[in-house]
Amino acid sequence: MTSKMWGGRFSAGPSAVMAEINISLPFDRRMAAQDVRGSIAHAEMLVARGIISSPDGQVIVEGLNKVAAELANGQFPFKDALEDIHMNVEDRLKDLIGPAAGRLHTARSRNDQVATGFRLWTRDLIDKIDASLKTLQGVMIDKAEQHAGTIMPGFTHMQVGQPVTFGHHLLAYVEMLGRDRGRLADARKRLNELPLGAGALGGTSFPIDRNMTAQKLGFDRPMGNSMDAVADRDFALEVMAAASILSVHMSRLAEELVIWFSPQFGFIKFSDAFTTGSSMMPQKRNPDAAELVRAKSGRVIGALIGLMTVMKGLPMTYSKDMQEDKEALFGVADTLELCIAATTGMIADLEPNPERMRESARSGYSTATDLADWVTQKLNVPFRDAHHITGRAVKLAESKGCELGQLALADLQSIEPRINADVLKVLTVDAAAASRVSYGGTAPDNVRAQAKAARDRFLGEVLKW
Repeated sequence: MTSKMWGGRFSAGPSAVMAEINISLPFDRRMAAQDVRGSIAHAEMLVARGIISSPDGQVIVEGLNKVAAELANGQFPFKDALEDIHMNVEDRLKDLIGPAAGRLHTARSRNDQVATGFRLWTRDLIDKIDASLKTLQGVMIDKAEQHAGTIMPGFTHMQVGQPVTFGHHLLAYVEMLGRDRGRLADARKRLNELPLGAGALGGTSFPIDRNMTAQKLGFDRPMGNSMDAVADRDFALEVMAAASILSVHMSRLAEELVIWFSPQFGFIKFSDAFTTGSSMMPQKRNPDAAELVRAKSGRVIGALIGLMTVMKGLPMTYSKDMQEDKEALFGVADTLELCIAATTGMIADLEPNPERMRESARSGYSTATDLADWVTQKLNVPFRDAHHITGRAVKLAESKGCELGQLALADLQSIEPRINADVLKVLTVDAAAASRVSYGGTAPDNVRAQAKAARDRFLGEVLKW
């Protein structure tokens, strides 16, 4: 049978294989609400411009509202034979209101219709992700405030570097997530232009008002070039690029959670809510949630590369290749939603082990920098010379099998005679952390101030990144 939507051009219906490869309804039905919103705005504009009559416009809008209600309550009769959500909505509208439904497609093409629905959906996605990230930041800030003074080792090259606080470490990720939200907000600004009215590629001869449609749908302006409006998907690529960076940040945090949870570190504990057991080894508790967040970053990054590969060779304007855009972004959306929720749950659930953290912070001569700083400040020694003096002290401590703070004053004076007893006050992990009072440093009072500032920057009505 011929397709009702293709009219008289085709005398036979598609083959089963063609129908299978061509159909997008199984995934683009997720844009149903956005398609209806775009159609209502388009119909109202057509009436305002006298392109269709007011009675026709009224019945179309009433019918579209009925379609929206059916979609919302799960009673919409989807038809695979109609290929995509846009044809399904139009066909259902015709069932509900009759021939007037055919006037809705005046002055638009599926090309600009699809691009509009996809931008609306992507904009909604950004708002949803932003709200989820804001919640995650709030949980992290709460935990950081609780542990502003909890000492732990800070690492470079996965070797103990200097004592920091657990709160300070968490706030590092709060900052990362703030930039992720900023990138998404920037992407939202750029995508917030209206494709509708571009037609198939060259615009339309009807006297439409694209500014009116843009205003109704919350877009800042219509897109300035009709070919660009239907041909590009850079807005999806930009969101997926921002999502990829976000997923990398969550993967790095997940990796640290895995490390910290290991018996060798023992820095944190999880409840049963975020761990699993082993089918063979009864003693095991595995941080599977963190491991899966770490792994799923590959899906997000892969989707970005996949869509970039689809788009890289396409000439102007629309090609069916671009149907691949939605599954890619939909997959990213689902993955992010799950990973953000899991990460939020893990941060809220975890309990630090302050004693183990402090013990580890004392290892690896973590106060060596503090000794060098003291020699520089108190003895007026160039830092490079102080660095050499400290290196000799570390070597002596190694030979004695003790930490720097456990060396006798006479041991230190054997290296630099001017060192006095005051130096022993700075060679503790608490003193080391407390001394780093520079802006952005790990001193507990700093961390408390940083957490308070983070609440204002990230948890207020307006994001400040």
